Amino acid sequence: MKLYRGLIEATVQSLQHIFSDKQQADRVVERLLKSNPKWGARDRAFLAENIYEIVRWWRLIKYSAHLSKVTQPADFWKMVGVWQIIKPQHLHIETDNILPEWIEFEEINLEDVLTRYQEGLKTRKIAQSIPDWLDEVGEKELGDKWEKEITALNNQAPFVLRVNTLKSDLKSVISIFGEDKIETVPEIPEALILKKRQNVAGLEGFKKGFFEVQDAGSQLIPPFMDLHPGQTVIDACAGAGGKTLQIAALLENKGRVISLDIENYKLDELQKRAIRNGVKILSTGIIKSDKTIKELVDTADRLLLDVPCSGLGVLRRNPDTKWKLQPTFLATIRNTQWHILSTYSKMVKRGGKMVYATCSLLPSESENQVTRFVMEFGDRWRLIDERRTSTAEEGYDGFYMALLERIK
Repeated sequence: MKLYRGLIEATVQSLQHIFSDKQQADRVVERLLKSNPKWGARDRAFLAENIYEIVRWWRLIKYSAHLSKVTQPADFWKMVGVWQIIKPQHLHIETDNILPEWIEFEEINLEDVLTRYQEGLKTRKIAQSIPDWLDEVGEKELGDKWEKEITALNNQAPFVLRVNTLKSDLKSVISIFGEDKIETVPEIPEALILKKRQNVAGLEGFKKGFFEVQDAGSQLIPPFMDLHPGQTVIDACAGAGGKTLQIAALLENKGRVISLDIENYKLDELQKRAIRNGVKILSTGIIKSDKTIKELVDTADRLLLDVPCSGLGVLRRNPDTKWKLQPTFLATIRNTQWHILSTYSKMVKRGGKMVYATCSLLPSESENQVTRFVMEFGDRWRLIDERRTSTAEEGYDGFYMALLERIK
């Protein structure tokens, strides 16, 4: 494919925003595409794919480029140029790796790049493009499973929809896209995989709330809560509320859903989504302190704690996470998780149930927290079931979920 200077410049600038200015990759790409509505579908796809793939393979590209650090504009240009050289082999696509004769690419030697690339593939942390410390933590916690999982998490994530049963059904949503463009997920009745990525936000079906974008692994969590219409359900770390909306659909708009978060703007966005989805049983609340939790003690039939975590299970979608995470963050977030689990669980009624969930691969954020909880509060709680999804084996994002019942 011919490289156009304007698109390469936009890619370079976006990478500077992500790595130098520490901005989130998805926000950078979204802002870039919105600011240039005249770009065609092919140009937009080129930008999104190249930005995300360069972020995903940053360490391997840097090694291939023989760069010790990337700070100057020239370094970013070199990173983009080197990616164009190794991309055909790395992604197994048919295209040439000849660069345009631009001044920014003058110092790039094709043979040197390909030699370094082959060398880099011999060392896992370079080949899989992850920081040293993360490779050590992954191997320590997951052992032999780590290599398979991190390899799978370096693939592009599928584009998955959730049919909103409050407003539509599987057949109707399939008809919007056409049967040849959709794959079903046998284990998850409301999940549909779009074979080709596209911007669905402009479609009439989306505007009417017939479906939402939500990964299949994420869609497994609300059904795991053992929900029944008429219950009072609290989603205590709701965020933008994808699982909240699914909970309301599973309750058939009967009962009550209370969504809590520490960020007001996320709850505002959730309210807009709820209106589009036809959700009528939602109320939201901001968590200002533990006092908010105390006011809801013994009120929930079901509680979802989808706690803040490292996000290592969703690296396919957020590849910049691995460059922004620091080892110290893991210790801090585990303390936060424990505080939420040990404190927020008091909102559950006797006989009620709670799901503790993370989008992390690490047992220290997941299984170990639940084990500690049962050890400390085993006189009041029992573990009913737990599940971990595997990107390597199932193709879902890496989620952990545990179902616990309050018995006293």
